[in-house]
Amino acid sequence: MAMASQGQCLGSSSDKNCLVDFRERLLTIDSNLGVKDVEHLKFLCQDIVSVKKLENSSSASDIFDQLLAQELLSEEDPFFLAELLYIIQRKSLLKHLSYTKEQVMNLLPTRGKISPFRKLLYKLSQEIDTETLKDIIFLLRDLIPRTPMSSLNLLDYLEKQSRINEDDLTFLENLFKTVAPKLIKMIEGYKRERAAQLAMPPVDEETESLHQGEEELFSGSDTKKFHEALPETPEYRMNGKYRGHCVIVNNHKFTSLSDRPGTDNDAVCLTDVFQWLGFTVYKYDDVTKVRMDQILQEQKSHPDHANGDCFVFCVLTHGNVGTVYSSDGVCIPIREITSHFTAHQCPGLAEKPKLFFFQACQGIETQHSVSIEADAWNPESTLQDSIPVEADFLLGLATVPGYKCFRDVEKGSWYIQSLCNCLKKLVPRNQDILSILTVVNDDVSRQADARGTKKQMPQPAFTLRKKLVFPVPQGTLQC
Repeated sequence: MAMASQGQCLGSSSDKNCLVDFRERLLTIDSNLGVKDVEHLKFLCQDIVSVKKLENSSSASDIFDQLLAQELLSEEDPFFLAELLYIIQRKSLLKHLSYTKEQVMNLLPTRGKISPFRKLLYKLSQEIDTETLKDIIFLLRDLIPRTPMSSLNLLDYLEKQSRINEDDLTFLENLFKTVAPKLIKMIEGYKRERAAQLAMPPVDEETESLHQGEEELFSGSDTKKFHEALPETPEYRMNGKYRGHCVIVNNHKFTSLSDRPGTDNDAVCLTDVFQWLGFTVYKYDDVTKVRMDQILQEQKSHPDHANGDCFVFCVLTHGNVGTVYSSDGVCIPIREITSHFTAHQCPGLAEKPKLFFFQACQGIETQHSVSIEADAWNPESTLQDSIPVEADFLLGLATVPGYKCFRDVEKGSWYIQSLCNCLKKLVPRNQDILSILTVVNDDVSRQADARGTKKQMPQPAFTLRKKLVFPVPQGTLQC
């Protein structure tokens, strides 16, 4: 546990000594931070701490005092400071808060307080080199003060002058088109995430989740807002001779790991849904490492891909961070699976969407109930390069890196069941795959075990270049 040392201190005979010890560690962090680090901290905190108080802070310890006063920082919970140190790339100082960089990275999706907009501006400031900054200042000479400015100062000034905000980055995009076109990709990524957030329908106490059988996920006005929020993009061609292959690897029984009851129900649901969507489904049960290699080679070289629209590969198994287990207990990197289907390795799928869904844990295994199981983990693994850098891939993980995912031993996994339900309900509404996965994220994040103590957050990653909209099937789905 990251907080073990703090917990031991709180349980000692002198809480005052503990508090002094914590402040000593904060002073140690302060002594290792320079003037630029302090400016970076002040910039990142300005949505949370008043600007006036930050302006009066001349050192990191002054900022720490403000965080302590607002109960954003404490000995019991120093995560916000850990988040700040992680963002400004002072990860070596995390040890003074009893965190590792891997722990902070894994906790950020659920505990992070810094807004995506604030992080975007900070990341942009770090990517603007000296020459680019000179060019920007030259272009904006009549709009900005004639005083020395860092890239962070400049972005901060543009925000304070209301030239940019979290909903409108047009000024910055136009500026970067001239002097730093490579930075536009960072803005486009932020806008996609922002658009997905705006697309989510409002939820109140009377709203039922998908697994409770709701009839309508979007009203007409919600759908209109969604389409207005997303920029217009072309769609992948989905009118070929047939839809394509859907491979399902379903590992239930293992030679050295625990069985996965409930997974067969996931496999049945995936089979029914993707057959309904027009795919030819290939299901393989209890796949060994040798058999997995054979399947990958067979699919990589299959001639049908040349005439298909799309490719889907689903893996239901135990997993580590960035890896999955074969039925004989061999750890297979996710990257090893996806790499078989790049344009170079599989020309028949070049420029076509390739979707991979993994129902497998990506973090620490815990089990508090006999009817809910976690799917394993290896704390020394890291999630790196799981998705190829080239275009047209989508990777759907049942959970964010570092966390477990859950499976009902009778009904199946939370993620796969939600994925199937969302596809059934939203494909007929002409929703694209990223919008559908956003609803899956929301639905799974709202689920919990009987005691309400277990939660799960899926994570999609993608290099899709176009919208992927499945044609509405003509027949009905009986499942």
